[in-house]
Amino acid sequence: MNNVYIHPTANVSNLCKIGSGTSIWVNSQVIENAIIGLNCKIGKDTFIDHDVCIGNGVKIQNGVSVYYGITIEDDVFVGPNVTFTNDYYPRSFNTEWKVSKTIIKKGASIGANSTIICGHSLGEYCMIGAGSVVTKDVPSYALVMGNPAKVVGYVCKCGERLVDGKCDKCNFELI
Repeated sequence: MNNVYIHPTANVSNLCKIGSGTSIWVNSQVIENAIIGLNCKIGKDTFIDHDVCIGNGVKIQNGVSVYYGITIEDDVFVGPNVTFTNDYYPRSFNTEWKVSKTIIKKGASIGANSTIICGHSLGEYCMIGAGSVVTKDVPSYALVMGNPAKVVGYVCKCGERLVDGKCDKCNFELI
């Protein structure tokens, strides 16, 4: 693992793959067979489960657990204390977990303290407002907020809210 920073208090399996330029901070844990791409920032007190795949340029803030069944594509931002689930019907006595896969598409941003219910897809460059509870698929470029999260508008790749499908800041146009 060349050019990778792992804080001395982090617990990182030597059976995972971590890309160059990635940093893993205080008290974080990365389980075997996890894949973390290039130039990622994994904040303190973060848990990355087995077989999770995280793309390049991803920033996961403090206090996030990324469970088995979740895929995070390139350039995704995961705010502090975001919660992911991976089973619709969890019971402590159930010996046969049924994992429902979740995919977070390229460039998506998930605001602090949001909850992402499993089995859904968050579209490219969508933005999840802080504290939202996502219970269904989110379209690309959509801005969603609330509990349950609802589409309240659309955003540009740069993060600005679109007006009539256009970004005044960078001239992006949603077709």
